[in-house]
Amino acid sequence: MSYILPAMIRRPSSIAAQVLPGHAERASPAPPSFGGSAGSGPGTAAVETIGNTPLLRFTRITAGLSARVRVVAKAEWMNPGGSVKDRPAARMILDGERRGLLRPGRTLLDATSGNTGIAYAMVGAARGYPVKLCVPANTERGILGTLKAYGAQVVLTDAAQGMDGATREAQRILSASPDAYFFPDQLNNDANWMAHYDGTGNEIWQQTGGRVTHFVAGVGTGGTLVGTGRRLRELNRQVRLVCVQPASPLHGLEGLRHLQTAIVPGIYDPSLVDETAAVETEAAQSMVVRLAREEGIFVGVSSGAAVVAALQVAERIEEGVVVTVLPEGGRRFIHQGFWEGA
Repeated sequence: MSYILPAMIRRPSSIAAQVLPGHAERASPAPPSFGGSAGSGPGTAAVETIGNTPLLRFTRITAGLSARVRVVAKAEWMNPGGSVKDRPAARMILDGERRGLLRPGRTLLDATSGNTGIAYAMVGAARGYPVKLCVPANTERGILGTLKAYGAQVVLTDAAQGMDGATREAQRILSASPDAYFFPDQLNNDANWMAHYDGTGNEIWQQTGGRVTHFVAGVGTGGTLVGTGRRLRELNRQVRLVCVQPASPLHGLEGLRHLQTAIVPGIYDPSLVDETAAVETEAAQSMVVRLAREEGIFVGVSSGAAVVAALQVAERIEEGVVVTVLPEGGRRFIHQGFWEGA
């Protein structure tokens, strides 16, 4: 079987996935649509460009692998908000509208310290909703600036309490005025993983021509791994799913969750996972540098961790297509210490 893939496969013409002989398929409900561009003249609304990201093939960091093994990755920083979180944020907002939970006069409220907040703010601005975000006071200035640039109201919370403190403050605000807010609750919202079931999973299937054998993804909320994994498993029951998480509770892999010690998201389904890859912070940081210097791909540390795990899988097999996700670009990590002397 041939595993030759183009170096960069761009937008699929359709996300309707084919099914290989002998593999099961279950029809999925049609995803909600932003609409608004058809028949309204040239151009596309920014939020309508979410998803259908390119699939990138590595060349230099994969030297030494079997000639019948390919490692490829979804370039999620190419979403308009700059990360994979655009997918679930948009889906949760559209789902909230469909269910009547988000409507004119209500404010989107949540706790965040990073990309999900940026995605909420971006989509909220595009849809015309006020956005209020509870954010730990030690959140990077670049993130705070981006949230404010999109017009979000930022409520700073005690840095020492981290995201738990931000979440408690969001819940306090919600309980005081429940009719004034829409609270997406991304850790327990099925629209989170469905964004990847309908989008990411089908895209990967089409972009690899149905040849994907392994899917490797980090777990923050669990939406990417669960949604994509469920769809790929329906298309081919033999696809193996690998969960990437930090090797210890104290780590520098922003966006990833150490499941043994952290709150486990309600949408996370451990029964899907074939194996877990524990990645050290230093290994992920080193891979970030390698990707920039050897592949010309500038990404963040969670992306570095995903590639470390994908290469570990690829080194053990003789034939296959290992797919992972690069959740965000690297621009806001450029001032971190691991670049010094790199």
